[in-house]
Amino acid sequence: MVQILPYVYLGYMFISIYFVTFYLLLFIRNRKNMFESPEVTKKYTISVLVPAYNEQDTIENTIKAVFDSKYPIDELIVLDDGSKDDTGKIVKSLLKKYSKLVYINKENSGKADSLNQGIKLAKSELIAVVDADSYPEKEAFGRLVGFFDDEKVGVATPYIIPRNREKFWEKLQYIEYSVIAFTRKLLGYVDAIYVTPGPLALYRKSALEHIGGFDKENMTEDIEVTWHLTKEGYKRKMSLGAVATTTVPSKLKPWLTQRRRWNLGGLQCISKYKRYFLRKGMLGFFILPFFILNLFLGLVGLSIFLYLSISRIITNYFYVRSSFIVGSAVISSGNFHYTPSFLNYLGIVLFVFGLIYTVLILFIMKQNVMLKKHNFFIFLIYSTIYLMFYPFILVTSLYHYFKGVQRWR
Repeated sequence: MVQILPYVYLGYMFISIYFVTFYLLLFIRNRKNMFESPEVTKKYTISVLVPAYNEQDTIENTIKAVFDSKYPIDELIVLDDGSKDDTGKIVKSLLKKYSKLVYINKENSGKADSLNQGIKLAKSELIAVVDADSYPEKEAFGRLVGFFDDEKVGVATPYIIPRNREKFWEKLQYIEYSVIAFTRKLLGYVDAIYVTPGPLALYRKSALEHIGGFDKENMTEDIEVTWHLTKEGYKRKMSLGAVATTTVPSKLKPWLTQRRRWNLGGLQCISKYKRYFLRKGMLGFFILPFFILNLFLGLVGLSIFLYLSISRIITNYFYVRSSFIVGSAVISSGNFHYTPSFLNYLGIVLFVFGLIYTVLILFIMKQNVMLKKHNFFIFLIYSTIYLMFYPFILVTSLYHYFKGVQRWR
């Protein structure tokens, strides 16, 4: 094991540095048009679907945000998935105010099934899916519709950032969402966008009908539908100029639950589409390998960290025990030494690369406020401790996946 470890470590470092370098090269090549949106050359009709379950605190503001859009919305269908709070009552009270608002009250059957029912009801060329705790900005739809002049485009997604960003945990996610959005835009330049998130995604209705809608068995229907569209040859686009805000978890426990669900959905997608690995265009030759590497890279890093830590603890234990037996000093000045190795240097290089990449993103996305003195501590926590949660969440997700425990909440 000791002899193999350096090679595993080198492989881990190589892949990690390769990804960061890959992103930086994509940015350098496309930096001049990162925030451009295609010109709107024709009028598209848009139906907005808002799946809702117990969303009384946010549903009214979501509806208002959609109808405040500068691009005309032809209808907004709220799909109430058997809410037990006042969601239905609030939506019904808005029916007179908004003539294009439609309310559907249905039995609880899950988000994907709600959306599939909405697809059948929608009358427009394009279908927007908006979560009931998310808020498209006024320009969002107008900066997405131009993509659909290309008949092979099946879906377009905006820059999604947290709406609530005052608390410590929310600020960490604010940095994370900026990094995710920026990276997604870069992947769009190589036709490798692998998720169009639920807070806002604009689909071509005929594309959704062609693939049979959303998968009711998948816990992350937004990832699965993107992979399905990719498999069928549809393009996925992303605009950093289009913005939607979403409500993110304010505390650790709901955040962990959300991230575990994301991982479980990703594992379900891998299982469903594994037969296309290194086959079937971009899905098999890039997205599947890329997704798997990203998902498990942290797991390898965690394994190396735990192995080295446990080895060090065991070594120190036996050293201390033998010192007591022979009566020698446990601690002496000669014990305090550190010999850096090439692998240590690679670890430092990887950390610095990641740091530079994150700082670059925050400046480009005009989020450099996160780097100012009062938020610099948040940035450091994000770059070190926050990212270390990922592999631990993956471990719990793998446990739940193989145990067959798949819960939304």
